[in-house]
Amino acid sequence: MSAVARLRSSGRASACSFLRTVPTFAALSLLVACALPARPQQQEFGSLRFIGSVVLPNDTIVDGTLVGGLSGIDYDPKTGLWYLLSDDKSEKSPARFYVARLAFNDTGLASVDIRHAVTLLQGDGTPYPNSGGEVPDPESIRRDPETGNLWWTSEGDRKSGLSPFLRIAAPDGRFVATVPTPAMFRVNKAQEIGPRNNNTFEGLSFAPDGGSVWLTMESALYQDGPISTPSSGAVARLTHLDRAGKVLAQFAYPVDPIQAVPTGKNGDNGLSEFLAIDDRRALALERSGVERADGVWTLYIRIYEIDTSGATDIAAMPSLVGTSYRPVSKRLVINLHTTPGLPHIDNIEAMSWGPVLANGKRSLVLVSDNNFNATQVTEFLAFEVGP
Repeated sequence: MSAVARLRSSGRASACSFLRTVPTFAALSLLVACALPARPQQQEFGSLRFIGSVVLPNDTIVDGTLVGGLSGIDYDPKTGLWYLLSDDKSEKSPARFYVARLAFNDTGLASVDIRHAVTLLQGDGTPYPNSGGEVPDPESIRRDPETGNLWWTSEGDRKSGLSPFLRIAAPDGRFVATVPTPAMFRVNKAQEIGPRNNNTFEGLSFAPDGGSVWLTMESALYQDGPISTPSSGAVARLTHLDRAGKVLAQFAYPVDPIQAVPTGKNGDNGLSEFLAIDDRRALALERSGVERADGVWTLYIRIYEIDTSGATDIAAMPSLVGTSYRPVSKRLVINLHTTPGLPHIDNIEAMSWGPVLANGKRSLVLVSDNNFNATQVTEFLAFEVGP
């Protein structure tokens, strides 16, 4: 079983090959342009059309581990492999990711095959612990287009004094490096400053050229204001880093209010994943959970297209409260809660570009985190990208 990945030849490359066969003076300037590195093309993006779903049984076992808590996904177009990150805090099995294949047919997503589990290792070569050390809370994973390594995030744990982090692992799980992140994201148990518990590094995306990464917060730092309520939204920081961790820019993302008034105890809303489209635009996945009086949660999932053009670089602003700045703009692409024809929508936390479909269009895949809960599901949703 294999994912469909149809690679189209570059029109620019074809033109360059032809020009080299006819080295006339008229072609000279074009030949010079062909010798220069290609710039990342602006990607066309406008809409999403649902093309299929697959639900994994909650008792799926791979390499002796229970598959669940899937909070990150990424696709390697060179091999057709998919990488799935579990947010298991080394409680059921050591922190890990899965390698999978997704099969597409002429109409859409056909099947999901989880091939094997890979344990994430610490710098000393041991698995991450579930207590008494640096307990991870994995949330997002991306394959490095330059090296093939895997970059992944952990949300940390404010109650335990553990700060969120961004790390690099080899494909076999071995520790490669920790990528420096801004000091404002370090946990401070002594005072309400820095990240709140469980509201940190939820989103991660390489820029299309692979030369930089986006690291996104789920919701507001203490010093940037309150988190979302049913009547008001929040602000999350989007940080653009070079491959060494140097901050290139930082922008404010306006998080929506909680999508309904909880009749139970809890409700939330945050930025759960981020996926670059080109050098200024990206997709932002917002997930809002609302608890009913019977303890059952309703999930509201929205995908926005954001644009950093004209937004204020807030990297030098230690607090956003009482300051003047322009956030990124956002356009609603799809609201899964109100889109006809979709199956039951669960706790969607992961998002990745997929293969080019049989009709030549790009695909997008979402995955839900079942929280290892018998009342929830691990669900893969596939979409066709349209203009």
